[in-house]
Amino acid sequence: MIIIKSQQEIKIMRQSGRILAQILNLLVKKVKPGIGTKELNQIAEREIRLAGGWPIFKGYQGFPTTLCTSINSEVVHAPAIPDRKLKSGDILSIDIGIKYPAKNGMITDMSTTVAVGKISKPAKKLIETTKKALNLAIKTVKPGVHLGDISNVIQKYAEKNNFNVVRDLVGHGVGRKLHEPPQIPNYGLPGSGPILQAGMTLAFEPMVTAGTYEVKIDKNGQTYKTKDGSLAAHFEHTILVTKKGSEILTKIE
Repeated sequence: MIIIKSQQEIKIMRQSGRILAQILNLLVKKVKPGIGTKELNQIAEREIRLAGGWPIFKGYQGFPTTLCTSINSEVVHAPAIPDRKLKSGDILSIDIGIKYPAKNGMITDMSTTVAVGKISKPAKKLIETTKKALNLAIKTVKPGVHLGDISNVIQKYAEKNNFNVVRDLVGHGVGRKLHEPPQIPNYGLPGSGPILQAGMTLAFEPMVTAGTYEVKIDKNGQTYKTKDGSLAAHFEHTILVTKKGSEILTKIE
């Protein structure tokens, strides 16, 4: 059952998403060789709380930090502690979520993958392809479209550029809870899956790899990594389905 949000809930999610985008934008500007994941996490939690929000990842199913900071072959869900110093040539996925207001608020979720210092051309192409796949997916959103159409757009663009999409992890509905129905795979067949309706709020998040789409869990029990050690990139926005198309609630201005 996909939740249709009320106009009041959508209004709050716009505020939530705007705040989250501003904080992620600040974090991206802080990324450079030598900075640690712990410092980025401290900045994120401070800014979320100062804005009147709650860091929704922290404590979720035992997750220890405000941010997921996934480096190189890590796909998603890498905790920001213990601290890891970033090196030139790394690529870093920063995944962040907020409930705003902190009490009885609405949740938005987003991520981006950034270069640390100078990166290789293949790494740059991976980041650009993953970002473009998300943008193409968002442009496809409108009432009457099947979720499978969105999934197929992501898959086709990634594979056209000789990359793969992770199959064991999915995007999701979001708003009242961090994870709501439906699950949104990054691969699929056109014309399959639920039909989009105005008022749905969904987190699309392509996870694209330079090698195999297979993943494994790290020994920490939380981080998903590529099975073959290849690079991975991850982008995510919280999207509102509107009467005529879509609105990015987590758009960075």
